[in-house]
Amino acid sequence: MREDTTFLRIVQGQAPADVVYQDDLVTAFRDIRPQAPTHILIVPNVLIPTLNDVRPEHEPALGRMMTVAAKVAAQEGIAEKGYRLISNCNRHGGQEVYHLHMHLVGGHALGPMLERR
Repeated sequence: MREDTTFLRIVQGQAPADVVYQDDLVTAFRDIRPQAPTHILIVPNVLIPTLNDVRPEHEPALGRMMTVAAKVAAQEGIAEKGYRLISNCNRHGGQEVYHLHMHLVGGHALGPMLERR
């Protein structure tokens, strides 16, 4: 497994990014290919490749990711109208960067994620 990712370099200040929040557990920055008017990635500051790799010791960072999502949504002015949080896992789940991350997207009405059958 690769121990270095673009996201880890952003966390460490070694790669450029528009960082909107950072603390000792998580970092949030604007996606370089936004899919909505607001599209921010929230990552733990330690490398966790996928959701399948989450361990009990990661719980503080994962909980912080949620509270930071709400804080950033409010800062971006999208909290009241609504937003979506997405985390992809592995290739079939659409994961492209193998550093666990959450997409915070909003700024316009978002349709249903999956078609109802």
